[in-house]
Amino acid sequence: MSTSPYYKNTGKISLASNISMRFRKNIFHKFIEIMQPQPYYKVLDIGVTSDDTFQESNFFEKMYPFTSQIVCVGTEDGSHLKEKYPGLQFQEVNPGQPLPFKDKAFDIAFSNTVIEHVGNSAAQTNFVCEIARVSKTFFLTTPNRWFPVEFHTAIPFLHFLPQKTYRKVLSMIGESYWSQEENLNLLSGKGFLALFSDIPDVIIDSV
Repeated sequence: MSTSPYYKNTGKISLASNISMRFRKNIFHKFIEIMQPQPYYKVLDIGVTSDDTFQESNFFEKMYPFTSQIVCVGTEDGSHLKEKYPGLQFQEVNPGQPLPFKDKAFDIAFSNTVIEHVGNSAAQTNFVCEIARVSKTFFLTTPNRWFPVEFHTAIPFLHFLPQKTYRKVLSMIGESYWSQEENLNLLSGKGFLALFSDIPDVIIDSV
């Protein structure tokens, strides 16, 4: 099984992994509370990873009780999930391309901490529109840019700098992967909300 670049720092700092899993558990409980999924609901999970090493990897599949109703997609190979969860379906997708599903094919779409990895604001808007197209309702999360610690790098406060300066510093300290907008583009609450301006009945909450 390959190592995902999204988890390259998690293995170095066990505390970050533990905190990450705690947040993900909170997110999952919020998902259940708000969405109230039924056993027959068809669910799309957008953004599974090839790396199942860490406790927070593909946590939705680990926690969701109706795994046979899940179709999961990702830009990495997640085919191993089909063996772990009988009935689950996986399909690899290309970054920036339309999702290979019909309109409203799913009762719920779930996507956790993916939108900050899809590129600039135009790419993020397209990502949201695709999710809204293929699902009747959706649950989408992203880290708040103003949270004190940036979990991809485990560096506190640096991401509070203007984006151009922040990316330059990241590159200088050996974090060139995360310095690129197509790999990490953090959103504030206001910026996140703006992506949904053309989509009705969107609820914004924090965990």
